[in-house]
Parts: sequence; structure tokens; C-alpha cells
Amino acid sequence: MPCLRDWLREAPFTLALSSGFFGFFAHSGAIGVLEEEGLLPARLCGSSAGALAGGLWGAGLPAARLREELLALRRQDFWDPGFGLGLLRGRLFRERLRALLPVATFEQSPRPLAFSAYDLGSRRTVVLRSGPLADAIHASCAAPVLFQPVRLAGRLLTDGGVRDRHGLAAAGPEERVLYHHLTSRSPWRRSGSPALRIPERPGLQAVATEGVPRLGPFRLSRAAEAVACAAAGMRAALDRPV
Repeated sequence: MPCLRDWLREAPFTLALSSGFFGFFAHSGAIGVLEEEGLLPARLCGSSAGALAGGLWGAGLPAARLREELLALRRQDFWDPGFGLGLLRGRLFRERLRALLPVATFEQSPRPLAFSAYDLGSRRTVVLRSGPLADAIHASCAAPVLFQPVRLAGRLLTDGGVRDRHGLAAAGPEERVLYHHLTSRSPWRRSGSPALRIPERPGLQAVATEGVPRLGPFRLSRAAEAVACAAAGMRAALDRPV
């Protein structure tokens, strides 16, 4: 019986990474396993934490470097409070993204990328797939209350996980999708929320690892544990039958 590893090698696939606050640590663990196995996606999409991890890796940052940079992250690296509709202005965060990204725009990325963000004006999810990469990742990660909204191309944008927690808005119905799902529940989501369930759709294979610690700006001490837990979960998932 074929396993998930075989399924991924059969044909090109899209990697979709869910939102989940500081879940980019867990995403980096899963990404590292895929790179080690040579299972590289044809394109990437995601929301919030998924946009950050997927965007940096998809733009050409090696998985090991991504993991190292995230594990070196300290609150002061992105902590810039200021007056506005959110605690943090986001300038430090965006500057750090620009320093890490191997390329400046979507168009320069070696793999196609697409990220979800929430348009406060139209009250709907929009997909960002062109223009400055750092600005788009920043917008997709602009968690309400923590970060101030991001003005981009005439729109006021906030965290893509508001309406697209799964980060699948950019994935077409015909695509083969490997979906990495963060299982931790945000305080504002009820336990039975559909956003917390793994979506069902043709051509989608999901990997969700239980027990990954939930992190945040004041809870970064278990970041290495989150990376290792998600990596172990991805390794185990690659051997499961499909």
C-alpha cells in the first residue's frame, strides 16, 4: 500500500500551511523534514504563521537557516509598541523579514507563493500573490490586537487567519495539496469551531501533530520543543498509508 511519501513523489503538489499565532516554529519543523526527504512543493500557500514559514522557505531560505533564525528570535526583535489599532506597529517585524528574505518580490521567488490576508474594508479574505514579499507576509501575520493593520495596495489588511485559518484560499480545486494543520486553539475560538477541524476536499492530504506547545510573545522558551515535535510528526506521517 502506498504511503504519504509515495503520494508526494507521484506528481507536483502544493504545500499549504495553516495559521496559528506563533505556529511558524512548528511549520519550520515540518518543512525541514520535507527538505531532508527531497519532497519539495511546486508552490506554497498559507495564512499568518503559514505565510511566514512558507514564504521564507519558498523564497529560497534553506530550512536549516529558517529554523536557526526562528529559534534565535527574541521578543525585543519585533516588539515596537505604538499608538494605533493594535499594540505593535510592525516595523521591526517587517524589517526582519526583509533582511531574511532571499528575494524582494513574489515575482522573484523560485517557487510561486500565495498568502491569505483579511481585508477590513470589504470584510473578506484576499489572496496576495504579487508585489513586495515582506509587506505581504507582514499583512498576513498582522494578528488583531497584537499588530496594527497593514496598508497595502490601497487596502487595510490584517491576519489571514481571521477568515482563512487553513490558508487554503489560494489552492485551486484541481491541485494536489499537502496541508500542515496546527491543532492549537486560539483563545477567541470555540472548541467546536469549523476553523479548527481539518478540511476535507479531493486531493488533499493533511498532517496534524498533537502535543505541539502553543507559543506567543511571552512564551518562546519552548520553541525548540515545538520544532522537534512537528518534525517528528511529519516523519511519522510520511510513512502512513494513503
